[in-house]
Amino acid sequence: MTASSSSLSSKTWKNDVFLSFRGEDTRKTFVDHLYYALEQHGGIRTYKDNVTLPRGDSIGPSLMNSIQESQIAVVIFSESYADSSWCLQELEHIMKCRHERGQIVLPVFYNVDPSDVRKQKRKYEEAFSKHESLENSYQKIESWRKALFDASNIAGWEPRLVANGHEAECIKEIVRAVFDKLTSLDSVVHDENLVGMGTRLQDLKSHLRIGSGDVRMVGIWGVGGGGKTTLATSLYMEISAKFDTCCFVANIREESSQHNGLKNIQEKILSSAFDKKQIVPSVDIGKHMIKQMLCRRNVLIVLDDVNDQEQLEALAGSHDWFGHGSRVVITTRDEHVLISHGVDVVSPINLLSLNEAIQLFRRYAYHKNNPVEDYDKLSLHVINYVKGLPLALKILGSFLNGKNKNEWISALDKLECIPNRKVTDQLKISYDGLDREDKMLFLDLACFFRRRHQSVVKETLDACGFHSSIGMKVLIQKALIIIYSNGKIDMHDLVQEMGHDIVRGEHPNNPEKHSRVWKSNEIERMFSRNAKTENDKIEAIRYCGRSSIGFIKLVSNMKKLRFLSVTLHKGRNVEGVESSYDEGPAFLSNELKYIKWTGWYPASPFPESFKATELVVLYLDNSLQKELWKGCKHLPCLKVLEVFYARHLVRTPDFGGLPCLQKFTLHGCDSLIDIDPSLGNHSRLASIAIHYVSSRRLKQT
Repeated sequence: MTASSSSLSSKTWKNDVFLSFRGEDTRKTFVDHLYYALEQHGGIRTYKDNVTLPRGDSIGPSLMNSIQESQIAVVIFSESYADSSWCLQELEHIMKCRHERGQIVLPVFYNVDPSDVRKQKRKYEEAFSKHESLENSYQKIESWRKALFDASNIAGWEPRLVANGHEAECIKEIVRAVFDKLTSLDSVVHDENLVGMGTRLQDLKSHLRIGSGDVRMVGIWGVGGGGKTTLATSLYMEISAKFDTCCFVANIREESSQHNGLKNIQEKILSSAFDKKQIVPSVDIGKHMIKQMLCRRNVLIVLDDVNDQEQLEALAGSHDWFGHGSRVVITTRDEHVLISHGVDVVSPINLLSLNEAIQLFRRYAYHKNNPVEDYDKLSLHVINYVKGLPLALKILGSFLNGKNKNEWISALDKLECIPNRKVTDQLKISYDGLDREDKMLFLDLACFFRRRHQSVVKETLDACGFHSSIGMKVLIQKALIIIYSNGKIDMHDLVQEMGHDIVRGEHPNNPEKHSRVWKSNEIERMFSRNAKTENDKIEAIRYCGRSSIGFIKLVSNMKKLRFLSVTLHKGRNVEGVESSYDEGPAFLSNELKYIKWTGWYPASPFPESFKATELVVLYLDNSLQKELWKGCKHLPCLKVLEVFYARHLVRTPDFGGLPCLQKFTLHGCDSLIDIDPSLGNHSRLASIAIHYVSSRRLKQT
């Protein structure tokens, strides 16, 4: 078995395991049994000096080379181990290889107490007294002491404490641990096999500052399916050999939701550190145990898929929980969790570039024995659809592998209408973690406001009752949206598609049952189907088209509408277009909070039945109305009233019913003859703009 991690990829290993021991203590007993157990368990290649040392070699250089050529060193500390200056030189070289080459060191304390080894007490104290009396140099003896101290701080085995002292059981445990470590090293995917990981891994390692003595916590943050766990796994495999204790805890979001979830994870961390089962009575006691048991250990802990600060408080409460040089790596979809916990660095995950996406997709989709016709052309369609999301590339690539050209085309057409469920489910995890208001805010953004400027979007969302500033911050930290430096809001195509899929729910082809409707073709199909049917499902609609009468009838039946955005275009070569727009909606939802109607609102005023007690923004452009409504309408929440190019408008409304009005704009209303004098009574008005209105036609007010 030959195994290596990324950090060791340039090295050639001749041996899997090197056994370091004091011959007269254990050669014919414990070491002999361990050696044969290792050899028989999957062919683990093991170096034991009296078996594999070539005849004629000088023992010094040969042993040193054998140490360097072994992935794992198992050091058996026995009572007279420190008596041998050669054993101590051997150990010194092993610890050097651990530091410089990432060699894994596993100590066994055979009939000795680890503290005697660490502090050089009893037999070890006697041994060092002899070395000092033999005029060995002070510097050499101090380096041996340090090697003993460092090695004895690594979690290992005490055979006398395992299975009531049955050595066979202890040997089984050691062999299993060795095999597991070699297998895990084998599973590491090198940079040449894991597309784009090299630069990302180096960037992450620069944040970790491996080798510095401080304790550091680093977060890996980004969208679901973006490669956070893959990156953390690769990092763990590369650097784990440099730490005394290592633990990778996967799926914390899911595991912690189970019964006693956090307590079980605490037990897993402690058990990994000490290679034996640890019992944690409660989460609070578990916090104390982790701090007390790991505060003097050099540890590497990866906490994967964290979604709540409570999890971090239970598993890695603060930097002083861990010993000198320790590193804690956290992956999450929620940046706020990392910031709140005070991590040293938040490292955003970078999605794949076009070339990287092509490489990764090819690994999963290309069938070398039966390549699909026009593979390059078809694969680009998928890659452009996925936009660098590794999980989606793998899932769709695996799905398309082995299918013919027609099946590829059919699958791509299907993706335009129905997103892949595996991809959507992964992305939806971030959405599921939102509270109710932030879910609604996200769905509005996904359906109506992508690539719009945040200032415009905030006005609209706030009008709809959302707390947009904090809400959008939450969505940014959940990696669901991004706001560019130019103020535009955006999101990944597949995240938007996930939002659309949530809105469609169980009725993908029945927009009448959706909470939000935004596709003009779907809306126009609804005109004839539901002209007289009341609708209490649709709460937000955006329509851009040329059909006015059908839309007006449709809107008249929407009882729960809170958001209405309409853009009507004047058709080409249509005679008497204005006369066909006499009657407006017979009914408008009293739950409307935001109305923007651009183009050809009919000549009739807003219906008398419209009790718009929740309306916050009213924006009209190119309306055909002579007056907005009859008499004094009470709109207690209206803050913004803007009217542009209403060329038939002759009078403004009575402002007495608009106590909260803050912004009033008239622009291009050249038929206006009357501005209601109640306008002058508004103390809350912060902005009044009246432009391009004929002053000669206005009555004196």
